[in-house]
Amino acid sequence: MKLKAQIPNLFTMLNLFSGCIALVFVANSKFEMAFFFVCLGIFFDFFDGFFARKFNVAGPLGVQLDSLADMVTSGVVPGFVMYQLMLNTDVFGPESYWPYLGFVITLGACYRLAKFNIDTRQSDSFIGLPTPANALFFSSLPLINSAFYDDDFSDVIYNKWFLLVLTLLSAYVMNAEIPLFSLKIKDFSFAKYKLQIFFLAISALMLIFLQVLAVPLIIILYVLLSVGNNVVNKKASV
Repeated sequence: MKLKAQIPNLFTMLNLFSGCIALVFVANSKFEMAFFFVCLGIFFDFFDGFFARKFNVAGPLGVQLDSLADMVTSGVVPGFVMYQLMLNTDVFGPESYWPYLGFVITLGACYRLAKFNIDTRQSDSFIGLPTPANALFFSSLPLINSAFYDDDFSDVIYNKWFLLVLTLLSAYVMNAEIPLFSLKIKDFSFAKYKLQIFFLAISALMLIFLQVLAVPLIIILYVLLSVGNNVVNKKASV
């Protein structure tokens, strides 16, 4: 087997390894490092597909490995983060079974990844929120509370109903029939990619001025812009 055919799989394994390390940090409530390794795993996840296309070595083995690695980094990790957040609520606490509902995020991610593997409509864009974006959203929540801590903000982050609604909403949005615009810009046509360029520019500004707080806001903005774009396109086609 040619060495270059294994390069994408190597990046997939690095994604999985990053996810495993992130889990260890989540278990020890070291959310900053967990977030870093989730980001690193998503970075490797991007490049496994990039090299598979570049070397023209994409195949069924790579597809399965990619989903299995994503299941850890973008499925188990965000569910575990939510479990830990629920443990820290005054209402639930360590003796409650409610925190286990955080793993509904993991179940939603598993179903999403299985659907993605057999859905031919998602080759260039997405239907439902991708699991890496969902993982970034949830792994950033503890960091936001640490960076912008005040009593009111902490009361929101550690509110049991807020966490439960986020959990259920996450599982739904990942699997909902909501087309999300592609972020792949294949040429420099502003007219063709104005929505993508606008989104990327706003995201960059938000990261500069809001730092970690920008992460979940960017994910929300992506979904809202996609929904708005879908409505505009639907009206235009009538």
